[in-house]
Amino acid sequence: MVVTLKFIPPITSSFILQKMISNIFNEGKSNIKYEWVSMEEISDKLKLAVIAAEDQKFVDHWGFDIDEISKAFKSNKNNKRIRGASTITQQTAKNLFLWSDKSYVRKGLEAYLTILLELFWTKERILEVYLNIAEFGDNIYGVKSATNKYFGVDPIKLNGAQSASLAAILPNPKRFLIQSPTINQQRRSAWIQLQMKQLGYGILNDL
Repeated sequence: MVVTLKFIPPITSSFILQKMISNIFNEGKSNIKYEWVSMEEISDKLKLAVIAAEDQKFVDHWGFDIDEISKAFKSNKNNKRIRGASTITQQTAKNLFLWSDKSYVRKGLEAYLTILLELFWTKERILEVYLNIAEFGDNIYGVKSATNKYFGVDPIKLNGAQSASLAAILPNPKRFLIQSPTINQQRRSAWIQLQMKQLGYGILNDL
């Protein structure tokens, strides 16, 4: 399946299917908005914003950011608020194939699938799939659905501020809302734009 999806756009994802089933049982209909777009149809600003926000070492690591995992482990020993350290590859593996439960079984499967994605897919393909299946709000999956709903434009036309605001909600799209951003959300969006300037668009050439 991993090899097949290197060439064929996924028609859905595990997370989308789970949400669809939940909606049918709770509301009687799915209400899911999901539409695939190719990498060429997505603004470089959004690609850079997501890398800046989620995984700045994306082009360099092999699926796992050891430094961030170490920092998260040390932080989580002393804090009630759990800090994550998932890379874009790990999130793609989880969203596409698995479920959200934080169990050792799921983490083990996620690690295995992360290795497979890094072996068989390019970084560009991993980012392309991630941008297409990531959750951007209740029943909103992928950049096509998100940009159409929130900004009334296609993904290729996103500007820097819009891209940063989308990237800012990725850690918790059910809590953070594009329409009414919190102060922390606005600060995160501003931080992402600063990181975008520091990283530069040259990083996209390494995908």
